[in-house]
Amino acid sequence: MTSNSEYLGNQGYALMGAAFEVYKELGYGLSEEIYQESLELELGFQSIPFIPKEELAVYYKGHRLKKTYIPDLLVHREIVTELKAVKALLPEHEQQLLNYMHITKKAVGYLINFGTKQSVEWKRYILKEYIPDTHP
Repeated sequence: MTSNSEYLGNQGYALMGAAFEVYKELGYGLSEEIYQESLELELGFQSIPFIPKEELAVYYKGHRLKKTYIPDLLVHREIVTELKAVKALLPEHEQQLLNYMHITKKAVGYLINFGTKQSVEWKRYILKEYIPDTHP
């Protein structure tokens, strides 16, 4: 039997495989929007389910705010994915992803940067408080 963490690990592996394929095809230095659209196509080619640019409601003391957050992708309905095309990932990029993960209450997030010359730069984040309890 496969645990939830193993399943998400396998799904993260598939997500990164698609990201590496996009990088192999396009290289670095293009706009984030080009990588976004290309990765969406690649995920579709590989039959990896995803939701692009879904608006997330934000609440303050029980009141829904007009402002929403919009992560780049939600892969397999569980992996919050934020794409960048910058020379280097910065702490504010990490915080943006972590905010999205807290809002969605999702345990796994990927920060993927297509802006470096050597390869795709990526980081995986796990928020233990949102890992479903699989034990009775």
